[in-house]
Amino acid sequence: MDPQSSNQLGDDKKVQLQSSDGELFTVSEEVAKRSVLIKNLLDDVGTMEHAIPLHNVNAKVLEKVIEYCKHHCEDPYDEPEDDDPRKRKHEMEEWDKNFMDVGQEMIFDLILAANYMDIKPLLDLGCKTIAGIIRGKDPEEIRQAFGIENDFTPEEQAQIRLENEWAEDR
Repeated sequence: MDPQSSNQLGDDKKVQLQSSDGELFTVSEEVAKRSVLIKNLLDDVGTMEHAIPLHNVNAKVLEKVIEYCKHHCEDPYDEPEDDDPRKRKHEMEEWDKNFMDVGQEMIFDLILAANYMDIKPLLDLGCKTIAGIIRGKDPEEIRQAFGIENDFTPEEQAQIRLENEWAEDR
């Protein structure tokens, strides 16, 4: 058997993922391994006879995570060694922008799922999306954007501004 046909056979391996609400999703092993959590589990245990339970991810979110992993299945696993934030790519691809065009609750759920499942590119994408929402806003606008109640008294706010005067744009 030539290496190419054995590769094709390997691509047919399927993995079942079970969401926190019990829904089952069948995906290729290649797609499932975009999650370092699942990759390590499969590398340690081998073929799974039962579904892999993902207790912290509900079906609606897992469906979006799988959509992301399928789209980025061909992307290289290796991240550049250079973690200098100034050299990182800040622009999002059009598909990623459209993928993250969901409500804030779903964005936060995707961030939590990406963190739990150890899918760094999805975690980075979620954080970039939130950063884009925050960028250029003052604290009051950020509170409004995320529905955060201001529980500081005017005296406490004045004290905080005084202590953090160095951080103000002048």
